Amino acid sequence: MITRRAFLQTTALAAVGAAVASKGPRIGFVDLNLDNYHANVFLQALRGSLEARGFVVAGATGTKQSESRAWAEKNKVPFFETEAALNDAVDFFMVLAPSNPEVHLDLCRRVLPFSKPTYVDKTFAPDYSTAQKIFALADEHGTPIQTSSALRYTNVQGEIRKSDPAKIEHMVTWGGGGSFDEYAIHPLELLISVMGHEATALMRRGTLERAQLLIDFTGGRTGVVNVFPKTNTAFTASFTTDKATRHVEVDVSKIFVNNQAAIMDFFEAGKPNIDRRESLTLMRLLDAARDPRALNAFLKLHSI
Repeated sequence: MITRRAFLQTTALAAVGAAVASKGPRIGFVDLNLDNYHANVFLQALRGSLEARGFVVAGATGTKQSESRAWAEKNKVPFFETEAALNDAVDFFMVLAPSNPEVHLDLCRRVLPFSKPTYVDKTFAPDYSTAQKIFALADEHGTPIQTSSALRYTNVQGEIRKSDPAKIEHMVTWGGGGSFDEYAIHPLELLISVMGHEATALMRRGTLERAQLLIDFTGGRTGVVNVFPKTNTAFTASFTTDKATRHVEVDVSKIFVNNQAAIMDFFEAGKPNIDRRESLTLMRLLDAARDPRALNAFLKLHSI
């Protein structure tokens, strides 16, 4: 009679064999519960429109093992009991858990010591202090790391690149979603990807259910981020130069494919293609936006 331990060992060996046999660069998904929207759309992109690039999801693991194993079996992805076992079968890691940034530090502690290029899904961390710890851990192990929201890769940035981003004096972004904590990162990333990391101060109007963030940047530039959870608010942006203001609605149909493509560029290069200072600025802005003092005055932000 086969024991459970022997069965799991046999299953793990079979998973390793299947993953090693995979052709092309191998990605491992690491998650709290793999049964989530981001795991689905990233896998779909890798097996669909980005298939020609040759990357494969060679394995996955999840802290909630029963749900994660069921997802892996359904999607024909080899499942591994531990991150250490998964490490033997992959070249890169994608830390997901998009709705649970509070677990990202723990998941990173499990995979960053392997020193393989690692992408961490939005929102990078629950706060700026934790974000610093994740980057410090990556540096300790010499692990290339980057993070982003899919709103870094939209037609808005494409339209801005056609002009001169350096001439943008003011930018406004809008977004809805389920809650401020989970979705504020999106319109903020849209702003910072254009305006850069040199934000100097933030003030908030309204509650976190109807938040308007007023942000100052160096050089007299300004931005406004509107976060309206539980409303039918499309991701949209406007940008102003000394000549005109343009309004552009985000084409959300391509953002996850574009995001995954940028992640693959990062993996291929072995070094981040996003300025870490922008990722840390986003965390500082989120912290400041939650601070009650921001309702009464601009909060100064120290430079990164």
